[in-house]
Amino acid sequence: MASSTFYIPFVNEMGEGSLEKAIKDLNGSGFKHALIVSDAFMNKSGVVKQVADLLKAQGIDSAVYDGVMPNPTVTAVLEGLKILKDHNSDLVVSLGGGSPHDCAKAIALVATNGGEVKDYEGIDKSKKPALPLMSINTTAGTASEMTRFCIITDEVRHVKMAIVDRHVTPMVSVNDPLLMVGMPKGLTSATGMDALTHAFEAYSSTAATPITDACALKAASMIAKNLKTACDNGKDMPAREAMAYAEFLAGMAFNNASLGYVHAMAHQLGGYYNLPHGVCNAVLLPHVLAYNASVVAGRLKDVGVAMGLDIAKLGDKEGAEATIQAVRDLSASIGIPANLTELGAKKEDVPLLADHALKDACALTNPRQGTQKEVEELFLSAF
Repeated sequence: MASSTFYIPFVNEMGEGSLEKAIKDLNGSGFKHALIVSDAFMNKSGVVKQVADLLKAQGIDSAVYDGVMPNPTVTAVLEGLKILKDHNSDLVVSLGGGSPHDCAKAIALVATNGGEVKDYEGIDKSKKPALPLMSINTTAGTASEMTRFCIITDEVRHVKMAIVDRHVTPMVSVNDPLLMVGMPKGLTSATGMDALTHAFEAYSSTAATPITDACALKAASMIAKNLKTACDNGKDMPAREAMAYAEFLAGMAFNNASLGYVHAMAHQLGGYYNLPHGVCNAVLLPHVLAYNASVVAGRLKDVGVAMGLDIAKLGDKEGAEATIQAVRDLSASIGIPANLTELGAKKEDVPLLADHALKDACALTNPRQGTQKEVEELFLSAF
């Protein structure tokens, strides 16, 4: 086995009440001013004020940038960066789901390294650590609160840039399920399927290790048992907490084993049409799994067994097929759209989308390396 590196934040707070504990632990840290990066909904709902008050109690003043939209853009990064510089902030606090976390990561990275966001597209392009970052998660899917991945949309080129850089790994991650109770069913289902995609892609990755395998399989098990319950009853705290742990485990897996064609393709759909990332992943997942099954059928069967399917005695091919069908069934049961047509994607755009997907850094660890034509066919199979 080749040498491997395992990335994770220094401190990871989990469970009910972890938000207050994490911020109290900043006492004596020396931070003077924080930039809180979030969105308008979190601000209007009062959660941003809650965090600002908790920071103030520890002697840390704050300013707010709440202009983050789904699929954060270069413009959003620059707007947040200006506020940070105006207040001389020495700490960045992201609050929300993947979009605020990714925007905050880019702000913190450019703040110390200078240049433009696009300078850091790719793997480990920065020279200096980012500003310290605390990521407070309010969804259970992207795991951006604890990864070295940062996805920013270049609105000029209509593409999502993948920044994979150890320097954007948050200092502290917070997963308090009390902040997730209010998530609507649609967001719960989309983020949950994003987490399941992370587990599948990490487990079938060419960079998988025994550590990432263990994380991926446990994540898949917990998602299969709890996602529909969390969707049907958002106030079910055991299900919410289980999903928080599951998405974190899946994040540990893909943060170190990386991802594959599902994400490489979903990034293009999100960047080109401004579509929800988790929904794109969910629609594409069974199609890419079927494509990968020719080389990793046994691994797909493993995930199916972890999900609770009675397939242990089946052959690898049959087990993989049953697993893929279970993914389709789960998606349908929680209201995921059936295909890309329902999302408004256009077949005439497929050649461009496939070309960009092949260049996406996340595709490097896909177990089966495809051609332009094969990736085009994968897109088309999802219509």
